[in-house]
Amino acid sequence: MTTFLHKGDLPADALAGAEAVAIDSETMGLRLGRDPLCVVQLSDGKGDAHVVQLDRATYDCPNLKRLLTDPAVTKLFHFGRFDIAMFWLHLGVVTAPVYCTKIASKLARTYTDRHGLKDVTRELIGVDLSKAQQSSDWGQAKLSDDQVAYAASDVLHLHALRARLDEMLVREDRDGLARACFEFLPHRAVLDVRGWEDIDIFAHA
Repeated sequence: MTTFLHKGDLPADALAGAEAVAIDSETMGLRLGRDPLCVVQLSDGKGDAHVVQLDRATYDCPNLKRLLTDPAVTKLFHFGRFDIAMFWLHLGVVTAPVYCTKIASKLARTYTDRHGLKDVTRELIGVDLSKAQQSSDWGQAKLSDDQVAYAASDVLHLHALRARLDEMLVREDRDGLARACFEFLPHRAVLDVRGWEDIDIFAHA
C-alpha cells in the first residue's frame, strides 16, 4: 500500500479509469458554515490512497472537482451527507453519483445500532481501524505522518464494505430502497447547507 500526499489538488492522472472512488474528508469541526474543509482523501480500492491537503485560501482544485462531479464515477462515502455538504459549501460542486456505506448499513444491519465506520469495518471485513487521529488539528500547515495514515485508512476499505453490504441489501430485498436513498443524498446535503440541517421536511409537524 502506498499513500500519496498532494498539496492543493489531485494530480490529473490520479485514479484515472476508476469506476468507483472511495472518498472522505477532514475538517476543523462538524459545524457547516463555521468549520473549514481541510483535507480530502481518496482511493480506487486497489490498495493505494491519495490525500489532498487543500488550499483553504482559494479551494482551487479543478481535478478534484472534476472527479466529484464525473457521472461515470461512483463516489463511495461513509456518512456522505456531511462530506457532500462540505464539498458543496467550499468547493461549489454537487457530488454525484454516490454510495453511502452508513446508509447501506442502517438498511441492511437492522440487528444493531452500531453503524460507525469502525464498527461496520470490524464486523463485515475483519479490519480494526484506529481512530486516534480523528480529533486532531487538520488545519495545520504540515500534516503529521500519523494524520496522513489515518486519513488513508478511512477510504482504503470502503470498496470491500460496499461489496459486503450490497450482498446483505439484496438478501433483505432492500437494494432498490438503498439506491433511491443514494440518489437523494446530494439533495439532502444541499438542504443541510441551505438551512434545513436539523429539520425533517417529511415529518407531519
